[in-house]
Amino acid sequence: MNAGPLAGLKVIELAGIGPGPWCGMLLSDLGAEVLRVDRPAAVGTMRTDLGAANGRQPAFVNDRGRRSIAVDLKHPEGVDLVLRLVEQTDVLIEGNRPGVAERLGVGPEDCFARNPSLVYGRATGWGQDGPLSQTAGHDLNYLATSGLLATMGPAGGAPAIPLNLLGDYAGGGLMLAMGLVAALWEARNGGPGQVVDASMLDGIALLGGVFYGQHQAGMLRPGRGSNTLDGGAPFYTVYETSDGGWMAVAAIEAKFFAELLDVLDLAPELAALQWNRAEWPSLHAKIADTFRTHSRAAWEARFDGREACTTPVLDLDEALRHEHAAARASFVPVDGVLQPAPAPRFSRTPGAVQGPAVPAGADTDTALPDWGLSDREVAALRASGAIV
Repeated sequence: MNAGPLAGLKVIELAGIGPGPWCGMLLSDLGAEVLRVDRPAAVGTMRTDLGAANGRQPAFVNDRGRRSIAVDLKHPEGVDLVLRLVEQTDVLIEGNRPGVAERLGVGPEDCFARNPSLVYGRATGWGQDGPLSQTAGHDLNYLATSGLLATMGPAGGAPAIPLNLLGDYAGGGLMLAMGLVAALWEARNGGPGQVVDASMLDGIALLGGVFYGQHQAGMLRPGRGSNTLDGGAPFYTVYETSDGGWMAVAAIEAKFFAELLDVLDLAPELAALQWNRAEWPSLHAKIADTFRTHSRAAWEARFDGREACTTPVLDLDEALRHEHAAARASFVPVDGVLQPAPAPRFSRTPGAVQGPAVPAGADTDTALPDWGLSDREVAALRASGAIV
Protein backbone atom coordinates (compact mmCIF):
# COMPACT_ATOMS: atom_id res chain seq x y z
CA MET A 1 0.00 0.00 0.00
CA ASN A 2 1.18 3.51 -0.76
CA ALA A 3 1.70 5.92 2.12
CA GLY A 4 -0.35 9.07 2.59
CA PRO A 5 -3.95 10.21 3.13
CA LEU A 6 -4.93 9.22 -0.44
CA ALA A 7 -3.67 5.64 -0.12
CA GLY A 8 -6.04 3.34 -1.99
CA LEU A 9 -7.09 5.97 -4.53
CA LYS A 10 -6.48 4.95 -8.14
CA VAL A 11 -5.88 7.56 -10.84
CA ILE A 12 -5.41 7.40 -14.61
CA GLU A 13 -3.42 10.34 -16.00
CA LEU A 14 -3.50 10.85 -19.75
CA ALA A 15 -0.05 12.36 -20.27
CA GLY A 16 0.04 16.06 -20.95
CA ILE A 17 1.92 19.20 -19.97
CA GLY A 18 1.55 21.88 -17.31
CA PRO A 19 -1.20 21.42 -14.73
CA GLY A 20 -2.01 17.75 -15.43
CA PRO A 21 1.43 16.31 -14.55
CA TRP A 22 1.71 18.63 -11.54
CA CYS A 23 -1.67 17.46 -10.25
CA GLY A 24 -0.67 13.83 -10.86
CA MET A 25 2.50 14.39 -8.87
CA LEU A 26 0.59 15.92 -5.97
CA LEU A 27 -1.92 13.05 -5.85
CA SER A 28 0.92 10.52 -5.98
CA ASP A 29 2.85 12.31 -3.22
CA LEU A 30 -0.25 12.06 -1.03
CA GLY A 31 -0.56 8.31 -1.56
CA ALA A 32 -2.66 7.77 -4.67
CA GLU A 33 -1.66 5.14 -7.21
CA VAL A 34 -1.33 7.14 -10.42
CA LEU A 35 -0.82 5.40 -13.75
CA ARG A 36 0.35 7.67 -16.56
CA VAL A 37 -0.75 6.82 -20.10
CA ASP A 38 1.87 8.05 -22.58
CA ARG A 39 1.82 8.14 -26.37
CA PRO A 40 3.79 5.47 -28.27
CA ALA A 41 5.92 8.16 -29.94
CA ALA A 42 7.25 9.17 -26.52
CA VAL A 43 8.44 5.69 -25.50
CA GLY A 44 11.89 5.71 -23.91
CA THR A 45 12.05 9.50 -23.61
CA MET A 46 12.05 11.66 -20.50
CA ARG A 47 11.18 15.29 -20.15
CA THR A 48 13.72 17.40 -18.31
CA ASP A 49 13.37 20.51 -16.20
CA LEU A 50 16.93 20.58 -14.83
CA GLY A 51 19.04 19.94 -17.91
CA ALA A 52 22.22 17.90 -17.94
CA ALA A 53 24.67 20.65 -17.05
CA ASN A 54 27.40 20.03 -14.46
CA GLY A 55 26.90 16.28 -14.71
CA ARG A 56 23.54 16.40 -12.96
CA GLN A 57 20.96 13.84 -13.89
CA PRO A 58 18.01 15.35 -15.73
CA ALA A 59 14.68 14.92 -14.03
CA PHE A 60 11.22 16.28 -14.71
CA VAL A 61 10.15 16.54 -11.09
CA ASN A 62 6.46 16.81 -12.01
CA ASP A 63 6.57 13.28 -13.47
CA ARG A 64 7.83 11.64 -10.30
CA GLY A 65 6.03 8.98 -8.33
CA ARG A 66 4.03 7.10 -10.94
CA ARG A 67 4.42 4.34 -13.49
CA SER A 68 4.02 4.86 -17.22
CA ILE A 69 2.39 2.74 -19.90
CA ALA A 70 2.45 3.51 -23.63
CA VAL A 71 -0.95 3.18 -25.32
CA ASP A 72 -2.01 4.12 -28.84
CA LEU A 73 -5.33 5.93 -28.37
CA LYS A 74 -5.83 5.97 -32.14
CA HIS A 75 -6.02 2.18 -32.04
CA PRO A 76 -9.45 0.78 -31.05
CA GLU A 77 -7.90 -1.79 -28.75
CA GLY A 78 -5.85 0.94 -27.11
CA VAL A 79 -9.03 2.92 -26.42
CA ASP A 80 -10.73 -0.19 -25.05
CA LEU A 81 -7.73 -0.83 -22.79
CA VAL A 82 -8.00 2.64 -21.22
CA LEU A 83 -11.74 2.16 -20.72
CA ARG A 84 -11.06 -1.18 -19.01
CA LEU A 85 -8.66 0.58 -16.67
CA VAL A 86 -11.28 3.28 -16.06
CA GLU A 87 -13.65 0.60 -14.74
CA GLN A 88 -11.41 0.13 -11.70
CA THR A 89 -10.18 3.67 -11.15
CA ASP A 90 -11.50 6.59 -9.12
CA VAL A 91 -10.15 9.54 -11.11
CA LEU A 92 -9.09 10.28 -14.69
CA ILE A 93 -7.04 13.37 -15.57
CA GLU A 94 -6.69 14.76 -19.09
CA GLY A 95 -5.41 18.05 -20.47
CA ASN A 96 -6.27 18.06 -24.16
CA ARG A 97 -8.10 20.83 -25.96
CA PRO A 98 -11.87 20.55 -25.54
CA GLY A 99 -13.30 17.77 -27.71
CA VAL A 100 -10.08 15.83 -28.29
CA ALA A 101 -10.76 13.18 -25.65
CA GLU A 102 -14.27 12.73 -27.04
CA ARG A 103 -12.93 12.21 -30.56
CA LEU A 104 -10.49 9.63 -29.23
CA GLY A 105 -13.27 7.75 -27.50
CA VAL A 106 -12.16 8.42 -23.92
CA GLY A 107 -14.32 11.45 -23.16
CA PRO A 108 -16.53 11.76 -20.07
CA GLU A 109 -19.56 9.94 -21.51
CA ASP A 110 -17.40 7.06 -22.76
CA CYS A 111 -15.84 6.72 -19.32
CA PHE A 112 -19.06 7.18 -17.32
CA ALA A 113 -20.59 4.34 -19.34
CA ARG A 114 -17.92 2.08 -17.85
CA ASN A 115 -17.72 3.70 -14.40
CA PRO A 116 -20.62 5.96 -13.35
CA SER A 117 -18.84 7.04 -10.14
CA LEU A 118 -15.68 8.20 -11.92
CA VAL A 119 -14.40 11.74 -11.29
CA TYR A 120 -13.21 13.07 -14.66
CA GLY A 121 -10.71 15.92 -14.32
CA ARG A 122 -10.04 18.27 -17.24
CA ALA A 123 -7.23 20.85 -17.17
CA THR A 124 -7.13 23.51 -19.87
CA GLY A 125 -6.12 27.12 -20.21
CA TRP A 126 -9.40 28.71 -21.23
CA GLY A 127 -11.91 26.13 -19.99
CA GLN A 128 -14.23 23.74 -21.80
CA ASP A 129 -16.35 26.46 -23.43
CA GLY A 130 -16.27 30.13 -24.37
CA PRO A 131 -14.91 31.92 -27.45
CA LEU A 132 -11.27 31.16 -26.63
CA SER A 133 -11.72 27.51 -25.64
CA GLN A 134 -10.11 26.19 -28.84
CA THR A 135 -7.33 28.79 -28.91
CA ALA A 136 -3.74 27.74 -28.26
CA GLY A 137 -2.05 29.30 -25.25
CA HIS A 138 0.33 28.92 -22.33
CA ASP A 139 0.56 30.12 -18.75
CA LEU A 140 1.66 33.63 -19.71
CA ASN A 141 -1.29 34.08 -22.07
CA TYR A 142 -3.82 33.18 -19.38
CA LEU A 143 -2.10 35.41 -16.84
CA ALA A 144 -2.12 38.27 -19.36
CA THR A 145 -5.82 37.80 -20.08
CA SER A 146 -6.64 37.77 -16.36
CA GLY A 147 -5.48 41.38 -16.06
CA LEU A 148 -3.16 40.46 -13.20
CA LEU A 149 0.02 40.37 -15.27
CA ALA A 150 -0.45 44.09 -15.92
CA THR A 151 -0.17 44.74 -12.18
CA MET A 152 3.20 42.99 -11.73
CA GLY A 153 6.57 44.60 -12.24
CA PRO A 154 8.50 47.76 -11.45
CA ALA A 155 7.12 51.24 -11.98
CA GLY A 156 7.86 52.38 -15.51
CA GLY A 157 8.98 48.89 -16.53
CA ALA A 158 7.52 45.95 -18.38
CA PRO A 159 5.19 43.46 -16.68
CA ALA A 160 7.20 40.93 -14.66
CA ILE A 161 6.77 37.25 -15.48
CA PRO A 162 6.38 35.10 -12.30
CA LEU A 163 7.70 31.93 -13.99
CA ASN A 164 4.74 29.63 -14.74
CA LEU A 165 3.73 29.33 -11.11
CA LEU A 166 0.36 31.06 -11.27
CA GLY A 167 -1.23 29.44 -14.32
CA ASP A 168 0.17 25.95 -14.70
CA TYR A 169 0.60 25.07 -11.06
CA ALA A 170 -1.43 27.26 -8.68
CA GLY A 171 -4.30 28.23 -10.97
CA GLY A 172 -4.30 24.95 -12.87
CA GLY A 173 -2.81 21.93 -11.12
CA LEU A 174 -3.70 22.91 -7.56
CA MET A 175 -7.26 23.96 -8.48
CA LEU A 176 -7.68 20.69 -10.38
CA ALA A 177 -6.51 18.67 -7.38
CA MET A 178 -8.87 20.56 -5.08
CA GLY A 179 -11.74 20.00 -7.49
CA LEU A 180 -11.00 16.29 -7.75
CA VAL A 181 -10.93 15.82 -3.99
CA ALA A 182 -14.18 17.78 -3.61
CA ALA A 183 -15.88 15.71 -6.31
CA LEU A 184 -14.61 12.50 -4.71
CA TRP A 185 -16.07 13.58 -1.38
CA GLU A 186 -19.45 14.18 -3.02
CA ALA A 187 -19.31 10.84 -4.85
CA ARG A 188 -18.35 8.98 -1.69
CA ASN A 189 -21.44 10.46 -0.05
CA GLY A 190 -23.75 8.96 -2.61
CA GLY A 191 -23.50 11.24 -5.61
CA PRO A 192 -22.58 10.03 -9.11
CA GLY A 193 -19.32 10.91 -10.79
CA GLN A 194 -18.88 14.21 -12.54
CA VAL A 195 -16.56 16.34 -14.67
CA VAL A 196 -14.19 18.81 -13.02
CA ASP A 197 -13.43 21.67 -15.45
CA ALA A 198 -10.21 23.30 -14.20
CA SER A 199 -9.43 26.34 -16.34
CA MET A 200 -6.14 28.06 -15.63
CA LEU A 201 -7.72 31.42 -16.40
CA ASP A 202 -10.48 30.74 -13.85
CA GLY A 203 -7.93 29.60 -11.30
CA ILE A 204 -5.71 32.65 -11.76
CA ALA A 205 -8.73 34.92 -11.37
CA LEU A 206 -9.73 33.19 -8.14
CA LEU A 207 -6.21 33.59 -6.76
CA GLY A 208 -6.38 37.30 -7.54
CA GLY A 209 -9.86 37.92 -6.14
CA VAL A 210 -8.77 40.46 -3.54
CA PHE A 211 -7.09 42.60 -6.21
CA TYR A 212 -10.15 42.68 -8.48
CA GLY A 213 -12.11 43.82 -5.44
CA GLN A 214 -9.61 46.49 -4.50
CA HIS A 215 -9.52 47.74 -8.09
CA GLN A 216 -13.29 48.16 -8.28
CA ALA A 217 -13.33 49.88 -4.89
CA GLY A 218 -10.71 52.37 -6.07
CA MET A 219 -8.15 51.04 -3.59
CA LEU A 220 -5.72 49.71 -6.21
CA ARG A 221 -3.87 52.49 -7.97
CA PRO A 222 -3.23 52.19 -11.71
CA GLY A 223 0.33 51.63 -12.79
CA ARG A 224 2.80 48.98 -11.74
CA GLY A 225 4.90 49.56 -8.66
CA SER A 226 2.51 52.06 -7.08
CA ASN A 227 0.67 49.97 -4.49
CA THR A 228 1.41 48.38 -1.14
CA LEU A 229 2.05 44.83 -2.36
CA ASP A 230 3.53 45.44 -5.81
CA GLY A 231 6.80 47.05 -4.75
CA GLY A 232 5.46 50.58 -4.55
CA ALA A 233 5.64 50.77 -0.77
CA PRO A 234 9.12 51.36 0.68
CA PHE A 235 8.35 48.83 3.41
CA TYR A 236 7.34 46.03 0.99
CA THR A 237 9.93 45.68 -1.74
CA VAL A 238 13.47 44.51 -2.44
CA TYR A 239 16.69 46.48 -2.01
CA GLU A 240 20.10 45.96 -3.58
CA THR A 241 23.16 45.58 -1.37
CA SER A 242 26.72 46.75 -1.96
CA ASP A 243 27.79 43.44 -3.49
CA GLY A 244 24.87 43.11 -5.90
CA GLY A 245 22.79 40.96 -3.57
CA TRP A 246 19.22 41.71 -2.57
CA MET A 247 17.24 41.96 0.64
CA ALA A 248 13.48 41.44 0.79
CA VAL A 249 11.65 43.85 3.11
CA ALA A 250 8.07 43.04 4.16
CA ALA A 251 7.73 45.27 7.23
CA ILE A 252 4.02 46.04 6.85
CA GLU A 253 2.99 46.31 10.49
CA ALA A 254 4.13 49.40 12.40
CA LYS A 255 6.21 47.46 14.92
CA PHE A 256 8.11 45.70 12.14
CA PHE A 257 8.71 48.95 10.27
CA ALA A 258 10.05 50.57 13.43
CA GLU A 259 12.39 47.60 13.88
CA LEU A 260 13.54 47.94 10.27
CA LEU A 261 14.45 51.58 10.82
CA ASP A 262 16.33 50.66 14.00
CA VAL A 263 18.45 48.00 12.28
CA LEU A 264 19.19 50.44 9.46
CA ASP A 265 20.14 53.19 11.97
CA LEU A 266 17.58 55.51 10.41
CA ALA A 267 15.72 58.14 12.44
CA PRO A 268 12.83 56.58 14.40
CA GLU A 269 10.71 59.61 13.52
CA LEU A 270 10.46 58.23 10.00
CA ALA A 271 8.05 55.57 11.31
CA ALA A 272 5.30 58.20 11.38
CA LEU A 273 5.62 58.57 7.59
CA GLN A 274 5.08 54.88 6.79
CA TRP A 275 1.59 55.26 5.29
CA ASN A 276 2.06 58.76 3.89
CA ARG A 277 2.18 57.99 0.16
CA ALA A 278 3.63 61.40 -0.62
CA GLU A 279 6.68 60.40 1.43
CA TRP A 280 7.15 56.99 -0.15
CA PRO A 281 9.72 58.10 -2.77
CA SER A 282 11.83 59.82 -0.12
CA LEU A 283 11.58 56.88 2.29
CA HIS A 284 12.46 54.45 -0.48
CA ALA A 285 15.53 56.48 -1.42
CA LYS A 286 16.77 56.65 2.20
CA ILE A 287 16.33 52.91 2.73
CA ALA A 288 17.87 52.06 -0.64
CA ASP A 289 20.92 54.23 0.04
CA THR A 290 21.40 52.55 3.41
CA PHE A 291 21.19 49.00 2.06
CA ARG A 292 23.83 49.87 -0.54
CA THR A 293 26.36 50.58 2.21
CA HIS A 294 26.92 46.92 3.16
CA SER A 295 26.98 43.47 1.61
CA ARG A 296 24.07 41.07 1.68
CA ALA A 297 25.88 38.86 4.20
CA ALA A 298 26.47 41.83 6.49
CA TRP A 299 22.80 42.79 6.39
CA GLU A 300 21.75 39.20 6.92
CA ALA A 301 23.85 39.16 10.09
CA ARG A 302 22.42 42.46 11.29
CA PHE A 303 18.83 41.34 10.79
CA ASP A 304 19.38 37.94 12.36
CA GLY A 305 17.06 37.63 15.35
CA ARG A 306 15.37 40.98 14.69
CA GLU A 307 11.61 41.24 14.15
CA ALA A 308 11.81 43.31 10.98
CA CYS A 309 10.42 40.86 8.39
CA THR A 310 13.58 41.32 6.32
CA THR A 311 15.36 38.41 4.68
CA PRO A 312 18.01 37.84 2.02
CA VAL A 313 16.84 36.94 -1.48
CA LEU A 314 18.31 33.48 -1.96
CA ASP A 315 19.18 31.88 -5.25
CA LEU A 316 18.05 28.32 -5.90
CA ASP A 317 21.28 26.69 -4.70
CA GLU A 318 21.15 28.69 -1.48
CA ALA A 319 17.51 27.76 -0.96
CA LEU A 320 18.34 24.06 -1.29
CA ARG A 321 21.01 24.41 1.41
CA HIS A 322 19.20 26.78 3.76
CA GLU A 323 19.21 25.78 7.41
CA HIS A 324 15.44 26.02 7.76
CA ALA A 325 14.88 23.83 4.71
CA ALA A 326 17.41 21.35 6.09
CA ALA A 327 15.78 21.28 9.53
CA ARG A 328 12.37 20.51 8.03
CA ALA A 329 13.70 18.24 5.26
CA SER A 330 11.93 20.50 2.78
CA PHE A 331 13.95 19.01 -0.09
CA VAL A 332 14.52 15.29 -0.48
CA PRO A 333 16.91 13.41 -2.77
CA VAL A 334 15.16 11.36 -5.44
CA ASP A 335 17.36 9.44 -7.85
CA GLY A 336 20.19 11.90 -7.32
CA VAL A 337 18.11 15.08 -7.67
CA LEU A 338 17.01 17.24 -4.74
CA GLN A 339 13.27 17.84 -5.04
CA PRO A 340 10.61 19.56 -2.94
CA ALA A 341 9.20 17.22 -0.32
CA PRO A 342 5.48 16.40 -0.45
CA ALA A 343 3.24 19.13 0.92
CA PRO A 344 1.18 19.80 2.91
CA ARG A 345 2.27 17.72 5.88
CA PHE A 346 -0.01 15.31 7.72
CA SER A 347 0.42 14.31 11.38
CA ARG A 348 -0.81 10.73 11.01
CA THR A 349 -0.65 9.79 7.32
CA PRO A 350 2.35 11.63 5.85
CA GLY A 351 2.86 11.60 2.12
CA ALA A 352 6.03 10.43 0.42
CA VAL A 353 7.67 10.60 -2.98
CA GLN A 354 6.84 7.21 -4.46
CA GLY A 355 9.72 7.14 -6.87
CA PRO A 356 11.62 9.07 -9.55
CA ALA A 357 10.31 10.11 -12.94
CA VAL A 358 10.54 7.25 -15.43
CA PRO A 359 10.77 7.16 -19.23
CA ALA A 360 7.50 6.99 -21.13
CA GLY A 361 6.24 3.43 -21.40
CA ALA A 362 8.75 2.07 -18.90
CA ASP A 363 6.15 0.08 -16.96
CA THR A 364 3.78 -1.24 -19.63
CA ASP A 365 4.68 -4.89 -19.00
CA THR A 366 4.57 -4.67 -15.21
CA ALA A 367 1.79 -2.17 -14.52
CA LEU A 368 -0.90 -3.72 -16.71
CA PRO A 369 -0.81 -7.12 -14.92
CA ASP A 370 -1.06 -5.25 -11.62
CA TRP A 371 -4.21 -3.61 -12.99
CA GLY A 372 -5.78 -6.97 -13.82
CA LEU A 373 -4.59 -7.90 -17.32
CA SER A 374 -3.13 -11.32 -17.92
CA ASP A 375 0.27 -11.80 -19.54
CA ARG A 376 -1.53 -13.24 -22.56
CA GLU A 377 -3.70 -10.12 -22.89
CA VAL A 378 -0.66 -7.86 -22.62
CA ALA A 379 1.13 -9.87 -25.32
CA ALA A 380 -1.92 -9.70 -27.59
CA LEU A 381 -2.23 -5.95 -27.16
CA ARG A 382 1.44 -5.51 -28.00
CA ALA A 383 1.12 -7.72 -31.07
CA SER A 384 -1.84 -5.63 -32.28
CA GLY A 385 0.08 -2.38 -31.87
CA ALA A 386 -2.31 -1.03 -29.23
CA ILE A 387 0.52 -0.80 -26.69
CA VAL A 388 4.28 -0.37 -27.08
